[in-house]
Amino acid sequence: MIFTDTHTHLYYEQDAEKQAQLMERCFENNVNRLFLPNVDVKSIAMIDHLVAKYPANCFAMAGLHPCDVKEDYLAQLDEIYNSISGRKIYAIGEIGIDLYWDKTTLAIQQDAFRKQITWAKDLGLPIVIHCREAFDEVFELLESERDEKLRGIFHCFTGNLAQAKQAIDLNFYLGIGGVVTYKKAGLDLVLSEIPLANLVLETDSPYLAPVPFRGKPNESSYLIYVAQKLADIYGVPIEEIADVTTENSKKIFGI
Repeated sequence: MIFTDTHTHLYYEQDAEKQAQLMERCFENNVNRLFLPNVDVKSIAMIDHLVAKYPANCFAMAGLHPCDVKEDYLAQLDEIYNSISGRKIYAIGEIGIDLYWDKTTLAIQQDAFRKQITWAKDLGLPIVIHCREAFDEVFELLESERDEKLRGIFHCFTGNLAQAKQAIDLNFYLGIGGVVTYKKAGLDLVLSEIPLANLVLETDSPYLAPVPFRGKPNESSYLIYVAQKLADIYGVPIEEIADVTTENSKKIFGI
């Protein structure tokens, strides 16, 4: 049984001993595949360092997080793009639109998002989307970019059924994390109408820890709590959740 965490910032832990302990707990829980989203220029080296330590388990993405799209975003994009050629990258992410923190940067967030979608299409890579309080804006841009090359994951999906169906119609998988274990989130009701074949697992560690760790730092080893909740929702063994979602991740990332 192999679990795949399609979205973890485990590299944020820079203490070597603590980082090793995080990875060891992953292996103890059969979380053997971890995909590492890039957020800014600084995180490139952090990701590369973890990938070098665990080349069979950790896989890099490249991208500028929408919350890091500031006045200098074009220079940041250039630096991130220039880093790709010398590295093995499995997705462009995490990219998208976030209007929770700052609505004033919408125009440049949209521009950065579109530019990075173009990278992904040119490189034949999936994108991993960060969408917070911006479903309408994200969907509008994706619809304008819709073609056979556009594909990927809606990271930390927390939308309604109509939004889930639109994302799937656009050739995206839904990234399901700790929020599905929150009683009032209602995500379990949405997923009851969505086939497991359209889902992947994620933690977004160190954020959004699942119950029973809600409110505490998240870690990739906690992916099993998300998987168990999906097993409950779909009425299947947790081994089937692992198999289907890991197979989905291989279709997306090509590894």
